Amino acid sequence: MATTATIRTATEDDLRAIDSVLRANHGPPPGEPAEPPGVQDPYLRHLIVRGTTAVAELDGAVIGFAAAVFTGRTTHLADLFVLPAHQSHGVGGRLLAAVFGDRFPRTTFSSDDPRALPLYVRSGMAPLWPSLYISGDPRGLPVDADDLAVEDATFEDVARLEGEWAGVDRSPDVAFWRQHIAPRAAVVVRAGRPVAVALSRGRLNGFGRWIDRALVAPNEDPVAALVAVVRHGADGRDLIGASVAGPSPLLPVLLAARFRIRDQDTFMASDPDLIDPARILANTGIL
Repeated sequence: MATTATIRTATEDDLRAIDSVLRANHGPPPGEPAEPPGVQDPYLRHLIVRGTTAVAELDGAVIGFAAAVFTGRTTHLADLFVLPAHQSHGVGGRLLAAVFGDRFPRTTFSSDDPRALPLYVRSGMAPLWPSLYISGDPRGLPVDADDLAVEDATFEDVARLEGEWAGVDRSPDVAFWRQHIAPRAAVVVRAGRPVAVALSRGRLNGFGRWIDRALVAPNEDPVAALVAVVRHGADGRDLIGASVAGPSPLLPVLLAARFRIRDQDTFMASDPDLIDPARILANTGIL
């Protein structure tokens, strides 16, 4: 099927069509329920308002979309999806070019679609490690170290400390994460000084909770701090999940606690030194 789609900037009026494209491509992991219709609206609206979002339109209908967000350090491709009937006709490449432009460095998380990774390699990114969607019962985790404490924090505290540690301003994205289901911000403290921050929320399918993002301060041991983040983020529930980088020292701890890998993507970047996989639990959509 030849496709001569028009690529244009997305607006909030495209929200329903974009959600339909997303749902046509992105189902739940095996054994998990689907997310309710419209639950991704705040995320998609954030991409349209904060990022660079484009849609592909054919005969008046949206057949694909892509969105990229500048994180302060990298232009991150949050999503790129084309309706199945219109894939493999160059629409994805045109959408990618529209949202990336000539901006470098760049990052993304590639799905397991065999067409996705080559497209991103051609755009200047290399596959670096698997990003594992993992979940389990926090009661199986090791107890927190005696010198660690986890305290509730404000979202402003999280943004400020991230700025100090990473040299970037994530305030607009932290404000978005505040809108999630039962959001919770936390700071991990060792001997009176903050060593990690984290944002957690209820899962969009209603099952358990999720670590939306966590960052460990430079020159700190990440394992104990991240274990504390996972336990605190569970907020008393018996199911907590996160996206964990393959090289993360947290991964073997979670697997030893009988956490299970539910799905995976591949982290890709134009520069291998942009992200330290040992210090971060990333949000794959907004990094």
